[in-house]
Amino acid sequence: MQLSDLENLKIAVVGAGYGGAAAAKALSLLGAQVDVYEQASRIREVGAGIGLRPSTMIRFREWGIFDAIAEVTSPSDYFEILTATGDPLMKEAWPADGEQVHTHLIHRGDFIDALLGVLPGGMVHLGHKLESVEEKGEGAILTFANGTTAEADLVVGADGIKSVVRHQLFSQQPPVFSGEHAYRTVISTDAAQGMVVDDNLRMYIGRGTKVYLLPLRHRGQVSFDITALNPDGTWAPQVTKENLLKTVEGFDERLVAITRDLDMDTVNIRAVYDIDPVDTWHTDSVVLVGDAAHSMLHHQGQGANSAIEDGGALADALKQADSLKEALALYQATRKPVTDELQRISRQGWTEEEINDVFPGQKPAAAGQE
Repeated sequence: MQLSDLENLKIAVVGAGYGGAAAAKALSLLGAQVDVYEQASRIREVGAGIGLRPSTMIRFREWGIFDAIAEVTSPSDYFEILTATGDPLMKEAWPADGEQVHTHLIHRGDFIDALLGVLPGGMVHLGHKLESVEEKGEGAILTFANGTTAEADLVVGADGIKSVVRHQLFSQQPPVFSGEHAYRTVISTDAAQGMVVDDNLRMYIGRGTKVYLLPLRHRGQVSFDITALNPDGTWAPQVTKENLLKTVEGFDERLVAITRDLDMDTVNIRAVYDIDPVDTWHTDSVVLVGDAAHSMLHHQGQGANSAIEDGGALADALKQADSLKEALALYQATRKPVTDELQRISRQGWTEEEINDVFPGQKPAAAGQE
């Protein structure tokens, strides 16, 4: 699209999470008028740490925000998978694309704060819970629960796994329960039983349970996550310390000790859901990004990274295509095959037998030792 067309484009982003904030940044750099509408009255990310892959960090460099993100992260060299008792199964060096960009480990709260902090003042409107989106002419009208409305040439649905935009215009299929729970918290490095010695992510696999240790040494902390099989699909289930300890039976005694010492008031407990692939992500004036388009299980750590890539790909498509309609089609053609595959792989989960399917050619070093 021509620069003048982009500068006249009025864009409404629904949702101020990773995907929404990233899309807003990328689209605002095109010169478009961007407003972000977030249902919460304040932004608060709970839970744990995530890894920002090199391709994501390269996007941040393109957008001029690399330093703002990197200063609240720890660069990491590799990801390691071990048995429950610590025998090595697989070690993957994080890709080092471009100018030797590392994967960076970051707390979710720091990440969203940093992303929102690089958006222009007044762009984000809190307390705007979307009730409906209606296409009208060459644009769309948003209606919010607070009684306000907004019109835009392009609506970007970045409103997460329970997306109103997706439900109203693209798919009414509900989220899909994975049969797992995720228990996530952040503890001090001193409380990690000496298991955090560098800045590399490690995952321990037991029967039906995965335990993740993701260092946040720039904060003096470590993200401690347990993902365990559980048939209770309640969105926010009630779980006791005894329940958690049962999930780590047979694991390294240090991991059991960490679990035993947890303050349950600090543990974020959620049933794990994703969505089935959505056939179409866009109309002529509305498009989906992030979890609204392709929510996936967290086993590959690709949810946030995929949302960031969506924002970049959408901005790229708007620059490359001759019209808004062509740009949205190009965006979907670029991103959907990638995220469909990530959704598929993430549903495999992690077992010793499946590691080679996820990492072709990397035969487990110690399969069967558990």
